Amino acid sequence: MLNTQVTTLPYDDMYEALIEAHQGLSTEQSHVMNARLVLLLSNHIGDLAVLKQAYQLARGQDAAASQQPDAGKRAITPVAPVHAA
Repeated sequence: MLNTQVTTLPYDDMYEALIEAHQGLSTEQSHVMNARLVLLLSNHIGDLAVLKQAYQLARGQDAAASQQPDAGKRAITPVAPVHAA
């Protein structure tokens, strides 16, 4: 089961590290890096059921919300990283 509970991880530091990892990459390189990151983390998780649940939640399609009329409005809007020129 996917853990969606709030943890004590350093979210600001994690976000900063992710943005730093994208610095200097073109948009295409950034998309490739994101795809590789998803595959690496998926391999680390190693549980297809958990991954499918994560994919649904990332799209804003969890089982409870999908029955509500405004379910599509709950999806997280991706933020494109700012790339160094």
